[in-house]
Amino acid sequence: MIQYRYAALAASFALLALGGGAGPVRADGTPVLLAQAAPVHPPVAGMPQHPPVAPTVQEREGKVAVDPAARFTHFRVGNKNVKSIYAEGKVVWVGTSGGVVRYDTGDDSFKLYDVRNGLLSNGMFFVGKVKGQIAVGTYGGGLSLLDEKSGTWKTYNIPEGLGDAFVYDVITARNGDIWIATWSGANRIRGGDLDDRSKWDLFTVENTRGGVPNDWVYGLAEGRNGDIWLATEGGMARFSNNRWENWNHARGLGADYEKVKKDIAFRNDPGTQSLHHAKQKQEMGLGDVNVAYNPNYVVSLEVDRQGNVWAGTWGGGLSRFDGRKWVSYTTAEGLPGNHVFMLHQDRQGRMWIGTNNGLTQWQDGKFARTMTTADGLFANNIFAMATTADGDLWIGSYGGVAHLRPGK
Repeated sequence: MIQYRYAALAASFALLALGGGAGPVRADGTPVLLAQAAPVHPPVAGMPQHPPVAPTVQEREGKVAVDPAARFTHFRVGNKNVKSIYAEGKVVWVGTSGGVVRYDTGDDSFKLYDVRNGLLSNGMFFVGKVKGQIAVGTYGGGLSLLDEKSGTWKTYNIPEGLGDAFVYDVITARNGDIWIATWSGANRIRGGDLDDRSKWDLFTVENTRGGVPNDWVYGLAEGRNGDIWLATEGGMARFSNNRWENWNHARGLGADYEKVKKDIAFRNDPGTQSLHHAKQKQEMGLGDVNVAYNPNYVVSLEVDRQGNVWAGTWGGGLSRFDGRKWVSYTTAEGLPGNHVFMLHQDRQGRMWIGTNNGLTQWQDGKFARTMTTADGLFANNIFAMATTADGDLWIGSYGGVAHLRPGK
């Protein structure tokens, strides 16, 4: 059982600059008129607004239950996805498909960064820290690092050695190497020297002779022994001692179609969207599948403190590798949904799983109770998450972010 009492944002705020609406909403998603809950200061377009009443949550019979009369307030970003969140101290960075937002919970101030103030793209897939600076991986604009004192961005793109202008993930390994996941392979910058072109390597299907199973790389993680794991559209890859190994559905990754086909939540099949995906489906023997299912398509990745590798697949559930074999979990085992968009390990080592149908946590060999909009989430499709030192949860979905705090 997830041991939290949940309350939503300590401060409600709406980013009208991003196209979002203003004001709090109830647990069922219906809006609360601002006339019912006057803000502390007059509403101004693009400025935060604060409802005076915090929602209440009661714990009944060992289960977290939401007071139906309570109001939940959220960080709205309009008709945009929240793809990445990074929390440090009192500052939370929210990466959306309409720019990256810096929100200071201390003074309730925020700033939007997009193409109007130095970035080359508004689409964000990654936000985090690289070499002590805030970094964003963008959809078509490369990797950009922010000098917060001057407010200027420095961008690394294809001329600097980047494999592709679409950047999905970035990690700094314990040996100082920086790894970047792109749509055209994975970069390694030896020693983290981003400004030395000679230190940039690019690993692709071709130059690794199939060691990287697919050039579309979506996630990165470092194992306990310094090995680097890659989540790709063609399965999982591991780089260890300068050697590559990979796994796909044929080697145990993802659940079988027969097990999950009744629970596929939607039919937006990538194979109908591009020739690349259509060819990939045929190569993987999925030509007759016309729903959103591909167990080789890994969209989220994490390595836990015990060294287990967790891979979230597109319709094939959640897979875990213990160093010998893969075990897959689906809705049949208690997973909320079989599309696993997000994996996050908090500071206590707990594994959080964001799906197309809510958020859960892996506890004692099973999944905890699923959290949904009834518990304060903005929406049930979970794409991003961050946790703070004091245990606060920031959870991103399509349209906004929910801020949940542990009960006192």
